[in-house]
Amino acid sequence: MTSTDTVTAPTSKRTPQPRTYLMCRPEHFTVSYRINPWMEPANPTDTARAVEQWQSLYDTYVSLGHTIELIDPIPGLPDMVYTANGGFIIDGTAYGASFTYPERQPEGPAFMQWFADHGFDVVEPKNINEGEGDFLLVGDTILAGTGFRSTTDSHKELADLYGREVLSLTLTNPNFYHLDTAISVLDPLTGDRDANIAYLPSAFDEASLALLEERYPNAIHVSEEDSRILGLNSISDGYNVVIAKRATGFEAQLRERGYNPIGVDLSELLLGGGGVKCCTLELRR
Repeated sequence: MTSTDTVTAPTSKRTPQPRTYLMCRPEHFTVSYRINPWMEPANPTDTARAVEQWQSLYDTYVSLGHTIELIDPIPGLPDMVYTANGGFIIDGTAYGASFTYPERQPEGPAFMQWFADHGFDVVEPKNINEGEGDFLLVGDTILAGTGFRSTTDSHKELADLYGREVLSLTLTNPNFYHLDTAISVLDPLTGDRDANIAYLPSAFDEASLALLEERYPNAIHVSEEDSRILGLNSISDGYNVVIAKRATGFEAQLRERGYNPIGVDLSELLLGGGGVKCCTLELRR
């Protein structure tokens, strides 16, 4: 099924739901190492520009009525701006992150300390996982990515912790190394066949693709062109969808479905392999 086969509810029936997000100002952002295909330390980065672009994303969320909480950036941890990787939270319980690469491993304890200091019940992980980068909540179901970062053992740990269905999905393209670079959850509060998600079919192995097609028959299939600028790395409140400004094809697909896409420019942060969703961790209390 293509993205144009089914047109769902009109704009008037989509209702935005205020959310609470955790963000981190990229005061120390740079690309000094290479842990994903997007990163090239030889290319210069502009920290001031990264902060300016991040501020635009922050201001967009505030203008939409969302609540933003901040974790302090730590010198020497330039990727802390990508807060989505810092954990996964449902009903006030925070499952901490355990990063794959040594360069980011100190972030795990820093985020868990922030969660504890702000009233969350913190569960220290036993298995490698990179938080909401690889875990996406759709209704009562958790979509869980593996293949490059989070292990399948972390999927079982997640299921045992939250008592929810966890669907494991295997990523096969290193450019889409986290699940949130290949799937966008458009209707976070609904699940199964009545939920809209968007995804890049070629990012998954055959078994995972079959599962997605069966579970979400009305999903939007996003182009390689839009996906390569992390257009899928987006945030939706059920009506407003904040996306990469250059993902114009995805923008048109969203409007066709009755969503209100809002483009932001995070091109500087893209140099580190992150986009809108990477900079945004939902705090579900």
